[in-house]
Amino acid sequence: MVEHTGLLHPAAASKRGHDPIFAMLSRCRAAADAGADVVNGTVGALLEDDGSLAVNTTFLDAIRSAPDAEVAAYSPLAGRPDFNDLLVSLALGPARDGLEAAGLATRAMATPGGGGALRLTAANLAPPGGQVLMRDRHWGPYHGFLAEANLRRATWPLLGPNGEETDVDGFEAALAEVSTAQAQVLIWLNDPAHNPTGLSLSAEGRRDLLDAVVTSALVRPEVGHSLMLDTAYALYAEEAHGWANTVQEALEEGMMWPENLLLLWAVSLSKSHTAYGARCGGLVSVHPEQDVLDRVHEAFAASGRGTWSGPPRVPQHAAVTVHRDAEAADAWSARLEDLRGLLDRRRAALLAACAEHGVPLNPTHDGFFAWLEHDDPQRIAESCAAQHVYLVALDGGVRIGLCAIPEASMNRVATALASALGA
Repeated sequence: MVEHTGLLHPAAASKRGHDPIFAMLSRCRAAADAGADVVNGTVGALLEDDGSLAVNTTFLDAIRSAPDAEVAAYSPLAGRPDFNDLLVSLALGPARDGLEAAGLATRAMATPGGGGALRLTAANLAPPGGQVLMRDRHWGPYHGFLAEANLRRATWPLLGPNGEETDVDGFEAALAEVSTAQAQVLIWLNDPAHNPTGLSLSAEGRRDLLDAVVTSALVRPEVGHSLMLDTAYALYAEEAHGWANTVQEALEEGMMWPENLLLLWAVSLSKSHTAYGARCGGLVSVHPEQDVLDRVHEAFAASGRGTWSGPPRVPQHAAVTVHRDAEAADAWSARLEDLRGLLDRRRAALLAACAEHGVPLNPTHDGFFAWLEHDDPQRIAESCAAQHVYLVALDGGVRIGLCAIPEASMNRVATALASALGA
């Protein structure tokens, strides 16, 4: 078959649609259709034990009952002001008042899911042709966002050399290298409830990384520093607003905020509100100067206009409706707590089973996933698939979708992994 790549420019001709997650999901479904008793650990959405999609009906009901104008009308290009105010509260939580009282300004913009927020930072906070700094284990689609913005990745290790929760020395070295080579430095940090490992940093780990970024910004005042926290799974974490708390504590202890430091939260309602297809999220920015935020968000709005035109309106309306009504907010929170408990029980069962069978999982605390580090993840995933336990091989290891696996199946997952490791 001849590839008609003459229709594509050279950079586009190298793009491929293959996705290892969806490829393994297709194999799992085919096996199930053929009558196999499968364990599906490939899905990235939260499922009930019977395999149906877990939903928070309070939010979905608010979408279904929205007035016609909220369904049909355009959204403001940067999102509804009331929704953007809600985004700040979702990102900062109870620490919001304290941070604003300490002199920090905030601003937010609605985006089509957390991916839209990633796109805005890639398009505006790193120089074309440059690098974005991230941990060496990360969500695979990051690569696509970088490629579309003509960016590359620079990494630091997920864990320290002796298993510490973060490699501070490695982070500082990578940050120094990038910040000496570029006029702007962008850091993507997926925390808490990291995808694909489920790792969440402690207060000490957060403070170590924050101090390193602040120090770098102070040492290199001519270099813009932007730390973007990808918090897609944060509301399933024990410390959902840990980063806001860490920033507040640092300010109370006298931390000097460099003018060349921007702190951002990428917020997604896909997981927290079980509205994956609604494509609702946003980008929240924090800085001492409102003028700085206004100028940065002017650039963000222009990128949004040129990428997706405007964000979906009706999920913004639904989110504001739910969170401004005490009864609805309580119902939404109660359902979220139920779903968080479901994940906690599944994680505990997997950890116990892996300990029993000698499977060395990575540290995993919160969110949708667990992780087995391995230098031949494809072999491990294929061995598990031969036992009809379907997991996803990614760079450096195997992702285990706790979000999709019933608690009762965790021993089977651990058994399959142990067999694969021993083969």
